[in-house]
Amino acid sequence: MTPLRQVRLADGSHVPCLGQGTWRMGEDRGRRKAEIESLRLGIELGLGVIDTAEMYGDGTSEELVAEAIAGVRDEVYLVTKVLPSNATRSGIPAACAHSLKRLKVEQIDLYLLHWRGGTPLAETVEAFDALQSKGLIRHWGVSNFDVDDMCDFAGLARPGACMTDQVLYNLEYRGIEHDLIPYSVEHGIPLMAYSPVGQGGKLLRSPALAGVAQRHQATPAQVAVAWTLRLPNVISIPKAGDVAHLRENAAAASLVLTQEDLAELDRAFAPPSRKVPLAML
Repeated sequence: MTPLRQVRLADGSHVPCLGQGTWRMGEDRGRRKAEIESLRLGIELGLGVIDTAEMYGDGTSEELVAEAIAGVRDEVYLVTKVLPSNATRSGIPAACAHSLKRLKVEQIDLYLLHWRGGTPLAETVEAFDALQSKGLIRHWGVSNFDVDDMCDFAGLARPGACMTDQVLYNLEYRGIEHDLIPYSVEHGIPLMAYSPVGQGGKLLRSPALAGVAQRHQATPAQVAVAWTLRLPNVISIPKAGDVAHLRENAAAASLVLTQEDLAELDRAFAPPSRKVPLAML
C-alpha cells in the first residue's frame, strides 16, 4: 500500500490523512475480536489516527482501543474526547484520568472537547493547558465547533494551541464548505471528518456515487471517503468493524477523483450557497 499523505498540524507535526473511527465499537461482545483485528490491521496499513471518546459506550470503546493498540502504542496517534459536562476546571483532570486508565496509556495524543456546553471556554482551555503542562496530553482541540464557536475560542487560547476541529462532513452534509473550511485553512487548523460515508446507508445508495464508483472499479464507500480526502487539510476517520471493511476504507486513500467525478457529485449533492447551521450526530 502506498504511504498515506500526511496532514500538517499547527505545531508542525504530521498525521496520516486517513484514520479510524470507533463510534459504537466495543458495545457488542460478540464483535469484539473482529473489531480489534480491524483496528490492528489499520495500524499496520498506516491508518494510525484512532479516534474514540469517553461517551462511546460509556468508556467501552476506549477499553477496546486499549486492547487493539497494546504493543503498538508508538505507531498510533490516539484521540479521545471529553464530554462538555466534564469540561470544568476540576472535571477535565478527573475525566482525563479515567480515559488514561481505560486506554492503558500514560499520555493522550489529542484530547478534544466533544461539543460546546455551558462551561466557559476559558475554563476549559485553562484545564487543557494544565493537562498538557503535566504531560498527560500531547495536544488538545475541539469537536462540533462552528465558525462562531471558533472565533469565541480564538481569543482564549495561545496561537497554534488548537490542533483540530472534528466535525461531521460528507456529501450529504457540506455546510462547512461555506465558512468553516475557509476559516480552518486561514488559521492552519485541520479538520477531522467523522461519518464520511454517512449514517444509515442512504448516502451509499446514491446513483451518482454508484456511477463514479463504477468508473473507478471502486465501491461507493471508497468514493465517499476519497471525496473527503480531496482537501489537503482534512483528516477522514471512517469506522470499520471488520477486516474486509477496513481494507475497503484503506484503499480509498489511493482513489483520485477527476474533475468529471467531482462535477457529477456536485450535481447530486450541491455545495452550500449560504450559511447553514453546523450539522452534528
